[in-house]
Amino acid sequence: MTDREAQLEQEKIAALTALEEVVSTEALEAWRVAHLGKSSPVMQAFSDLGKLPAEERPLVGRAANAVKQALESAYAVKSEQLRQAELERVLASERIDVTLPGRAVQRGRLHPLNQTLREVCQIFRDMGFQIYRSPEVETDDFNFTYLNIPPYHPARDMWDTFYTDKDGVLLRTHTSPGQIHIMRERAPEHIRAILPGTTMRYEQLTARSEIEFIQVEVLVVGKGITFADMKGTLIDFAARAFGKDARTRLRPSYFPFTEPSAEMDVECFVCGGEGCNVCKGTGWLEILGCGMVHPTVLEYGGYDPQEFSGFAAGMGIDRSTLMRYRVDDIRHFRNNDIRFLEQF
Repeated sequence: MTDREAQLEQEKIAALTALEEVVSTEALEAWRVAHLGKSSPVMQAFSDLGKLPAEERPLVGRAANAVKQALESAYAVKSEQLRQAELERVLASERIDVTLPGRAVQRGRLHPLNQTLREVCQIFRDMGFQIYRSPEVETDDFNFTYLNIPPYHPARDMWDTFYTDKDGVLLRTHTSPGQIHIMRERAPEHIRAILPGTTMRYEQLTARSEIEFIQVEVLVVGKGITFADMKGTLIDFAARAFGKDARTRLRPSYFPFTEPSAEMDVECFVCGGEGCNVCKGTGWLEILGCGMVHPTVLEYGGYDPQEFSGFAAGMGIDRSTLMRYRVDDIRHFRNNDIRFLEQF
C-alpha cells in the first residue's frame, strides 16, 4: 500500500467516526462539505493524480474512488436516519386533534348568465323544443352568405367580428349560422329547436355591450308555419319568463335572414309601462328579434320554400339578465368579481 492509499484509508476512518457524532441536518451538511466537498481530502486526491508516478496513479485512483463511494453511502444512510428522526419528533409534538370540527367546504353557484340561460332553455323544453349545439367558429359562408348576407351586402357592417389567420374562418357573430347546420342535418324533416351559445363581435366595450355574449336562437321549420305561429309561441314564452300578465308588443324591423321581421318588447317591469331610465322613457324593453325565415335561407338549408316555411327568433341572455336584475353595467358579468357574483 502506498502512502497516499494509507492516507485515504485514514481519512475514511476519521470521516466515518465524525459522521457517527452528527445529530442534525445542519451538522450533516457541514460534514458533507468537509469530507465530500471540492476541497475535501478525497476530492483533492483525484486532483493530485497527475502529480503521482505513473505506476501509483491507478492504485491511488481506485482507492480514492472506493473511499468516496463509502462516504457517499454512509452519508445517504445518515441523511435518511435524520429525516426519520425529525418526522417522529414532529408526529410526537404536533398531534392532530381529530375531535375538532373541520372547515366547511364552500359550495359554488351558477353564474347569473348560466342561471338565465338554463331557465330560458327549460321554458322552451317545456314547450317541446329540442336543444341543438352549433359551432362557435364558423366560415364566412355560414355566418353571412347562407343567411342572405352576401359579401357586397351593407348589413355585414352590423356584425363586425374577429377573423382568424385562416382565410374565411371567423368567430361567429350570432347563433343564426346554426340554422343552416340543423336544417342541412334534418331536411326535409320538421324542426322545432333552440340553439344557445356564445357569440363574438368586435365592438367597443360599454355599459350595455360586450365583445362576448350569449344568444339563444329559436327555429321552427315545417309545412304551413305562419307569422301567427311565431307570435303565439313568443307570447307564450314571454308569459312563462316574465309572468302570465306580462304585456308584449311586436314592432316592424329588418333582418337579412327573415322576411317579414320584427322586434318583440315586453312591458318595463321597473315602471310598469309609465316610463323610466331603464326603459328610456318608453315603457317597453326589447327582449328579442324575430321573423319568418327568408326563402333564400331555407334554400341554403335544403328546404323548398314553396313547400316549407318557418320562423326564427334570437335573444341575448346578457341583456336579459341585465334587465332582470337591474344591473347597471353589462361588463360586471365577466369581470369575475366574487363580490358581485355572490349576490345571485
